[in-house]
Amino acid sequence: MTTLVMGANGQIGKQFCELAKQAGTPIKAMIRSEEQAAWFHDRGIKTVIGDLEGECEHAFDGCDQVVFTAGSGPHTGPDKTLMIDLFGAIRAADMASQRGLSRFIMVSAIRAEKPLEAPEKMRPYMAAKFAADAHLRHSDVSYVILKPGRLTDDEPTHKFANSLEEAGDNQISRANVAYALLRVVQTPGLINQEITLLDGKRPVDALL
Repeated sequence: MTTLVMGANGQIGKQFCELAKQAGTPIKAMIRSEEQAAWFHDRGIKTVIGDLEGECEHAFDGCDQVVFTAGSGPHTGPDKTLMIDLFGAIRAADMASQRGLSRFIMVSAIRAEKPLEAPEKMRPYMAAKFAADAHLRHSDVSYVILKPGRLTDDEPTHKFANSLEEAGDNQISRANVAYALLRVVQTPGLINQEITLLDGKRPVDALL
């Protein structure tokens, strides 16, 4: 089962791709240009050129499921949030559905269903995640929606919580998100689930 990784060149995407390669889990990393390819090729990871704001349907060829961890990033404006976090995610889900893929694994955000409660600068991003998640739920493709808290660059602990009450904080390392993504990819029977991800004390399988 080959997994298409959309957003492979991002911080979580790269860590997930490296973990998947080490685990022998077949993946295909979608990147935007040949300039991004060297990092992946050095690690023996297959790539495909595709653009969430343009042509990317061919990237799905030969793939059975999708990991969507693409994002416009903190240094862009609401226009990129609309085109990537919202429309890009919706397009990707529709393509996966049309091609009959088995699952769409979305990296969303904790409390995305309450955009107005987010800090003002984060509200367009949260609104985009809210709408993209809702579209995915009502699509014809099985899904898993992961909802990480505030992202950090801390070292991985491989220990998790799935509520603020349990965690005591709303943060999680990108490395732990990448590890959880790998476990979801390796658990094909997990479908139509939404899982909050925070740093905690439990193994990831206890959340899945």
